[in-house]
Amino acid sequence: MPYPSTHRFARIAPRKARLVADMIRGLPVDEAMTALQFSPKRAAWYYKAVLKTAIANAEEADADLSRLFVQESRADEGPTMKRFQPKDRGRAHPIMKRSSHLHIVLDERN
Repeated sequence: MPYPSTHRFARIAPRKARLVADMIRGLPVDEAMTALQFSPKRAAWYYKAVLKTAIANAEEADADLSRLFVQESRADEGPTMKRFQPKDRGRAHPIMKRSSHLHIVLDERN
């Protein structure tokens, strides 16, 4: 039985978050938590919180924590806030502040 967890509207670009999502996909839960704890990427902080929530969801359903692994981890694109930076001679350059929806699904190994 899968145990999902999601963080929606995370203020990090999905392109940067996907690097961390790819890093932990397929790992056992304890290895994934260690990898996130020592990763210098900013997205690791977000994914660590999502992973803790997924583990808590699995504990509520009486899952065997020693057999859990990260079945799916992905970063979908969220809404983009559009801002403008003033430039010389009255011009304005657009700034796209991107957000992500972070997903983790845990499952038990057979």
